[in-house]
Amino acid sequence: MTRLTQLRRAIAERLTDRVTGVRVVRDNELHCSVRAPAVPALAELLRAGFGAELVFMAAADRRADRGVFEVHYLFGPEREDWFLHATAAVPAEAPAITSLATLHYPASRFEREVYDLFGIVAEGHPDPRPLVRHAFWPADFFPLRKDAAPREFTDDGRAFPFTEVGGEGVYEIPVGPVHAGVIEPGHFRFSVVGETIIDMKSRLYFTHKGTEKLFEGRQPAAGVELAERVSGDTTVGHALAFCQALEAAAGTAVPDRARYLRVVLLEMERLYNHVADFGMIANDTGYAVAHSHCFRIRERLLRLNKRLTGNRLLRGGVVPGGVGRDLPADLDLAGEVGAALEDFEEIVALSLANTLVLDRLDGTGLLTMRTARDHGVLGYVARASGIDADVRRDHPFAAYGDLSFRVPVFTTGDVKARTLVRVEEARESVRLIREAVARMPNGPLTAPLGPLPAFEPAWGMVEGWRGAIIHWVMADAAGLLYRVKIMDPSFLNWRPLSYALLKNIVPDFPLCNKSFNQSYSGNDL
Repeated sequence: MTRLTQLRRAIAERLTDRVTGVRVVRDNELHCSVRAPAVPALAELLRAGFGAELVFMAAADRRADRGVFEVHYLFGPEREDWFLHATAAVPAEAPAITSLATLHYPASRFEREVYDLFGIVAEGHPDPRPLVRHAFWPADFFPLRKDAAPREFTDDGRAFPFTEVGGEGVYEIPVGPVHAGVIEPGHFRFSVVGETIIDMKSRLYFTHKGTEKLFEGRQPAAGVELAERVSGDTTVGHALAFCQALEAAAGTAVPDRARYLRVVLLEMERLYNHVADFGMIANDTGYAVAHSHCFRIRERLLRLNKRLTGNRLLRGGVVPGGVGRDLPADLDLAGEVGAALEDFEEIVALSLANTLVLDRLDGTGLLTMRTARDHGVLGYVARASGIDADVRRDHPFAAYGDLSFRVPVFTTGDVKARTLVRVEEARESVRLIREAVARMPNGPLTAPLGPLPAFEPAWGMVEGWRGAIIHWVMADAAGLLYRVKIMDPSFLNWRPLSYALLKNIVPDFPLCNKSFNQSYSGNDL
């Protein structure tokens, strides 16, 4: 008996008429409709009986055709390749759901976002403060409702409700939102005693761009150019997740050669970012020479990216149904990435032999496995804290199921571990590129994208270089994009940074922050 069969039986026995329309889609995914008050019971059943946690939430305004809002929940286990996608209808008047925040911490973030953008209240939420919403938004303005219209925005003068930390000798250090470096804005407040950090509060979303709103009404294929720009350093990750969502909805089978080329592009993106991050972490320890050489190697890889796709950041590489270009006939890609790795290995060896570098990395910015797991941490941050999870292996996509690779996992959870995970993953990326090139079959690069069924949601998930990326799509009756919901790993990884900073000194904040290296743009959609 398969896990989905077991789950269907358990739902029928324990939730009876509270969960209806249970059906299998895409082989490893169960869809169902659930009464909104019964969502906590369904979540408890999934966790207790099947080891499944909340992975993702999305809301949609269906008032025009159904007279309701919808809230969608995606649950899945850590190391089994199956999912349950539940849809709850929420009344148009005084819309509300029951909060899952005390059961799954990720729900806390999703539910606050759902309220700020749709006005759907999460009843029983322990921390209902604004997440996306800033002071310039009127109280009754919910931008992802279909009837949202341009408004005159004025500052209401209210201070953001930061958590207060007091006591003898405690003072606050504000940092940002405007920073000295050429980075996007984020505001951080450190509560310190002397130089020791006892709390850190953050406020993001200063660059909320209305990205998800911009997808609405577009032809599905035209959404790729937006997906590529969600976070500038994650072109392939976001484009691939979006295209996989379209392909899942349309039932499109990607040609084998394109599946292998998608692996190549995604690993190229992982490689150049990990090399750059190593250099920037080394720079924050004071070892500037490593930073200079890593960015020299990054430049080498970016030029290689341009030969592959015509763009240094790999735009245009992934398209619905396949890839945009084949490998250049005159390019020895395996040799080029191998030479870049040899260059990088020398810099790594010199850096890790420097006791001053190691002293700054070792034991700094500790994030325990329990804290990481409780917060749903993703990607290299999770793997540095002992969580053995990687979408490429656990939920294979593209050609990853055909290839052999190792998922590096460390247990110390400090800056050193987050640095070493990057080094090991860079090595694995080169190994994967070489194997993909060697085993790549001949054949077409694209397959036609069929029509998207009306109001039938589908999603795509990939392991981007920062961690798991999800794009969730729904088309309307005309086949145009009706709703697109995006989750960058930074959405869940920003908050645990506060825990990693505890008991560290203020001068170590840049080092800890860089070891997480979350995306402002990927978060501030």
